[in-house]
Amino acid sequence: MPQKKEEHRMNENIDSKRVRLVGDSSVVENGIYSIQEALQFARERELDLVEINPKLDPPVCKILDYKKFLYEQKKRKKQFKAKQIKVNTKEIRFGPQIGDHDGKVKIKSAEKFLMRGDKVKVFVFFKGRSIVYKDQGKIKLLKFAEEIEEYGKVEQMPVMEGKRMYMILAPKKF
Repeated sequence: MPQKKEEHRMNENIDSKRVRLVGDSSVVENGIYSIQEALQFARERELDLVEINPKLDPPVCKILDYKKFLYEQKKRKKQFKAKQIKVNTKEIRFGPQIGDHDGKVKIKSAEKFLMRGDKVKVFVFFKGRSIVYKDQGKIKLLKFAEEIEEYGKVEQMPVMEGKRMYMILAPKKF
């Protein structure tokens, strides 16, 4: 089974003659030491000498428990990932001559999406000659935004793109 490559060099794998020790001053005083001295400090405390930044001269090292260090890093990444919120964008489309009842159904579904925290992209699509009713489409979109004002705010005003006009609504913070 092939061994996976360690992301940090440690102990005897550090190929510099001198290293800069940083970290907890209770372990060792911060400063520049020979590699032998630094390894000796680490062995005395039954810890590892870990190269943190190999690009500097001399490279920056810390004396710590490597397994615990990896565990803490993994835990931090997991917490950071958990704090990220993924925002989905839902689409709702209708024509410029949509009926009142159909419009109310679309509004209900948009409210549901906004309550869940999703953004909503509302389209008015123009087929054939209905493109002459651009102003009617814009009015429908603005009325839609007005009806849903309680749950979401307009993030982008109506914009014409090809044969469709769209507007983006973002959820309000409750």
